[in-house]
Amino acid sequence: MRSARRIVVVANRLPVTRARGDRDGWEVSPGGLVTALHPIVRAREGAWVGWTGSADKSVRPFTHESISIRPVSLTDAEIRDYYHGFSNRTLWPLYHDAIRTPEFSARWWRCYHEVNRRFARAAAAAAREGDMVWVQDFHLQLVPSMLREARPDLRIGFFLHIPFPPEELFAWMPWRSEILRGLVGADVVGFQTFSDAQNFSRLARRFLDLEGTDTTLLVGRRKVHVGSFPISIDFDDFDSVARRPETTEAAAGIRRATGDRKLILCVDRLDYTKGIDLRLRTFEHMLDRGDVSASDAVLVQIAVPSRENVPDYADQRVEIERTVGRINGEFSAPGQVAVHYFRRNLPREQLVAYYRAADIMMVTPLRDGMNLVCKEFCASRPDGGGVLVLSEFAGAARQLRRALLVNPRDTDGTAAALVGALRMPRDDARQRMAILRMMVRRHDVHHWAHEFLEKLD
Repeated sequence: MRSARRIVVVANRLPVTRARGDRDGWEVSPGGLVTALHPIVRAREGAWVGWTGSADKSVRPFTHESISIRPVSLTDAEIRDYYHGFSNRTLWPLYHDAIRTPEFSARWWRCYHEVNRRFARAAAAAAREGDMVWVQDFHLQLVPSMLREARPDLRIGFFLHIPFPPEELFAWMPWRSEILRGLVGADVVGFQTFSDAQNFSRLARRFLDLEGTDTTLLVGRRKVHVGSFPISIDFDDFDSVARRPETTEAAAGIRRATGDRKLILCVDRLDYTKGIDLRLRTFEHMLDRGDVSASDAVLVQIAVPSRENVPDYADQRVEIERTVGRINGEFSAPGQVAVHYFRRNLPREQLVAYYRAADIMMVTPLRDGMNLVCKEFCASRPDGGGVLVLSEFAGAARQLRRALLVNPRDTDGTAAALVGALRMPRDDARQRMAILRMMVRRHDVHHWAHEFLEKLD
């Protein structure tokens, strides 16, 4: 970048969590966003504005590893209405193709507006003259315009980590103009894919009556740049963990435990957008037709608990566990379970061992902004093995063209791709994986952050 402007990140969550067993200690949180931005913000002695994740109001601003940490407090009612309500029951389903019908509550909207105002004030207080402020994700879409109103001296960027819906869906939103007006307060508005960026630009021109193109909007005399910046992972980190002897041995142990059958691995948050139920029914269909049997293949589903107090998520869990029970009851044999189902969050080292052990990685969301699991899988295969079966509705499908792309709603088509993956010649699989790894290595999370900040600067 041309300069070393100070950076202020504004995100729903802080980059640090309480150190275990230490009431006053803090440690850096795991996760791709923190991995990418924490070193940059730390190097420039910047700031990070975010919520602690609880209703604890006792946390005051502090410095951690040269970063000024600026906590934003929320009450229990605000957590209910802003976070669980508007963010997760209005925006999340609407932006994911309305897979579940979004709920529109004026009370939730008022709380969302008020909490965004609080984040904007905290960002304005944390920023010095001329700083770059990078606002993250769907929880904070009103912050850019609120911050610009208070601090026109700042360079403001916004990045949406989830999909942005097409015109016919976004038009459902009663507060559509307010959200669009909030976003065009930024100098750069970034999305995972170009189609998401197009959706936004066209909606802004339609509902805000702005002039411009799919990549540039005119807001008065100010230009707003709109573009795609596909997020990624820390390739070198996953690659190095995968190369450790203990990881190789753990992967071999997983293979032995599953009876050296073909291992089909699935790793998802327990979320209705991930298509876990459809995936299981596709595997059940294959078992019923005799395409595979429990003696030659096993599906391992790792489902990370998520938002379990939301009714749709609780219903999804019940449906998935019922389907797993039905499949195992009908198709398993002594010592050969057809589906292994784990509802837990695995440590990264253990997860990488599963990536190393898998013959096939099946990532089939119904809609996903990017999906980093498929990139983690590729980075974790220095042996060159493994085949990736990937939904065409994941943002990652635009980059990972050498995966076997499927429509997860097409049971027969997905089953055919899975059979093809199981029977794929070793040389073909290795060639595909080499290309996938090269793509993920070149376009890692550091490249993503640098590219966006270069545009913002």
